[in-house]
Parts: sequence; C-alpha cells; structure tokens
Amino acid sequence: MRYQLDLTLRQAEGALNRVIGAAERRGYRPLKVDGETQSDGDRWHLRLTVEGEQDDLQLREQLAKLYDCLHVQVSTCP
Repeated sequence: MRYQLDLTLRQAEGALNRVIGAAERRGYRPLKVDGETQSDGDRWHLRLTVEGEQDDLQLREQLAKLYDCLHVQVSTCP
C-alpha cells in the first residue's frame, strides 16, 4: 500500500535522513521526496511517498516521536 506523508520539520542537519531512516526501519520503501523551505526560514515542509505492507498508524506514531518532526499527516495514495 502507498502512503503520502506531509511533514513539517525543523531545519536541522540530518533531519531528512532521520525521517527516511525511521520509515525504512519500519518496512516502508521511500518512492518520492519533495520539500520546500517555509517562509519563516527555520522550518521545512516535506512530502514523502512510501510503500509498505503495514498500516499507517505505526508510521505516523514513530515519525511524531522524532525531535525534528513538528507535524505529521499520513494519507493513503489512490
């Protein structure tokens, strides 16, 4: 199943690696990454598409625990 993650991250060294690593460790394969800096300059909006067999609840909870992750929303891709 494919999921799209919409995240707001602190702009910190390694933040993207921590997000992708957390997803991969839980069995999700990253397919697409897109991001942009927000207007305040210290936050980053990231859109990540992943594929995996598990439901999205575990992934959402694990990403929300990351220090760099300020907001996470997961939706199913059609």
